[in-house]
Amino acid sequence: MPRRFLQRYMPKPDTLRRQRSLRFMAPLIADPGLWLLTRRSVANAFSVGLFCAMLPIPFQMVVAAVGARLSRCNLALSVSLVWITNPLTMPLIFYGNYRLGTFLMGAPVREAPSRISTRWIAEQMHDMLPPLLVGSLVTAIMLALVANIAIRLIWRWHVSYNWKRRRLNRRRRRARIESEFDD
Repeated sequence: MPRRFLQRYMPKPDTLRRQRSLRFMAPLIADPGLWLLTRRSVANAFSVGLFCAMLPIPFQMVVAAVGARLSRCNLALSVSLVWITNPLTMPLIFYGNYRLGTFLMGAPVREAPSRISTRWIAEQMHDMLPPLLVGSLVTAIMLALVANIAIRLIWRWHVSYNWKRRRLNRRRRRARIESEFDD
């Protein structure tokens, strides 16, 4: 089941509670409802984590943890999925979000100079921020919805597949036992 696969890679709540740097989050970590691995909690954790990953804001992990708490989904998954936008992927993802925002708003695309500086970014931020936010929100909502539906469908398919496999194995055992008695 997907549950076994996920449990193999998830951190244990007790291990996290013992870490000195996470003691301030002990009440959040201690809630057993935030560590469940059900179809609903995993699908919602993917939605929360991917939604927060697409937002161009600082402290995405904190926002994902609060979102996991509010939606009662798996805390570890929602916080870890935020790392899809890491320092290597963030420029590409946010540039794509910016381009989507300019397309949706009908705004002109600001071309980058040959040398990008923090001064140029600060000067252009007024014009670039609205399309970036619009594109990021649209991407975040669409990705969260698609991920939620996909996880639920994959989970359902996996459970159905296991049921069929077990049923087939029972029939084979039964046929083997009956053939032994017939001999």
